[in-house]
Amino acid sequence: MGWFWQFVNSSIGKKISMALTGILLIIFLIFHLIGNLTLYWGETAFMNYAGTLESFKPVVRVIEVILAAIFIIHIVNAVRLWIGNKVAKQKEYAVNAKSKNSDLFARTMIWSGSIVFIFLVIHLQTFWYPNNFGGSALPLYNIVSGDFSSPVYSFFYVLAMILLGFHLNHGFQSAFQTFGWNHKKYFQFVKTVGTIYSIIMALGFASLPIYFLFFHGR
Repeated sequence: MGWFWQFVNSSIGKKISMALTGILLIIFLIFHLIGNLTLYWGETAFMNYAGTLESFKPVVRVIEVILAAIFIIHIVNAVRLWIGNKVAKQKEYAVNAKSKNSDLFARTMIWSGSIVFIFLVIHLQTFWYPNNFGGSALPLYNIVSGDFSSPVYSFFYVLAMILLGFHLNHGFQSAFQTFGWNHKKYFQFVKTVGTIYSIIMALGFASLPIYFLFFHGR
């Protein structure tokens, strides 16, 4: 197993791990958004969706553990790669030429990812924890609608989703590049799909607090 850990800790191993976990998270977000969009159909539709998940609670718990592991692996390798790149660039360049070697989204991935991570912690504390372990007497729909009625929380949610969109757009392309699927004949198509996907995810999630803050119940 020594060769495996050596590969995992190598630069290419970390990049492949980032790409694989990133793709899995991209797929997860699609299903998560579909479930969240039931909020537009009212309390009954959303609670039916939540009830369906509750009926498969043991399976959902296993999926949650797997997702947590994927997130941790993704975050840890992102930090390790960022630190490694910083050290390498300090040694390699006497003059800072980052603007010539990478675009803005690539250079700020660690920061957009960090803000999204902070949002995720707050998001879990706000919705997931009270519903599963906090002993809340309120139905999940009431928790969601109540928190989205807060301008401060809703603004932070929308901001986080915008940053998530940028993060996903660059991450989508990077995953394909890591696996060598960046041939000039079809990589423009990959970039287009990644941009469309990231816009849909950002707008889809961000639309929910906007709806509850300005339109729900009016």
